Amino acid sequence: MSHSVYIFDAYGTLFDVHAAARKHMGAVGPEGKKLSSIWREKQLEYSWVRSLMGQYVDFWELTVQALDTAFALVPEANKSARDELLAAYWELDCYPEVPQLLKDLRERGSKLAILSNAPMKMMDGALKNAGITDSFDEVFSVDPVQTYKPHPDVYDLVTTHFRMYPEAISFQSSNRWDIAGATKYGMRTVWINRSQMPDEYADLAPSAVLKDLSGLPALG
Repeated sequence: MSHSVYIFDAYGTLFDVHAAARKHMGAVGPEGKKLSSIWREKQLEYSWVRSLMGQYVDFWELTVQALDTAFALVPEANKSARDELLAAYWELDCYPEVPQLLKDLRERGSKLAILSNAPMKMMDGALKNAGITDSFDEVFSVDPVQTYKPHPDVYDLVTTHFRMYPEAISFQSSNRWDIAGATKYGMRTVWINRSQMPDEYADLAPSAVLKDLSGLPALG
């Protein structure tokens, strides 16, 4: 089945969430990789917990809280780098294959959009830094529904806007839990397994698995 609408998760799929720590590894110290890993884990954990509690907090605030927790759990890391890390998170690098991929899909006439937990202010900064702002027809934030993926209300934002059934939309994410949520919702899902992680959620298998986004056009 050929898809005319492609929806992308942002962080970890289009943008490298560990780019901030790598950029300031010298300031953070030798535990920078560990700090970055915990930062990401806590950022996601806090989004899920807030969703379950029904108490929405802006994703940027969760990102700040997660970094503070990471520093508490990794006391060897240099906390004086905190402000530099947070500033760098607004300007994360996109993965190298992303600009060409988006160009190729647009030349085929496909509509492209982002569906992210992040507020629009974060998305604007990341897209501008990567030089891909004009590559997308729409950018969807969870702010209007006040909850986080993988809640079905988030995926509803896409189908409602495009007035399409879920199966007509291709959803790409590097997050296996996000792929599970979109699969349950009914979308064609493509798991971008950059880190070659073992599969989970066997009952909610993706339609395809790729090592990066470059192979996406060949799927149709």
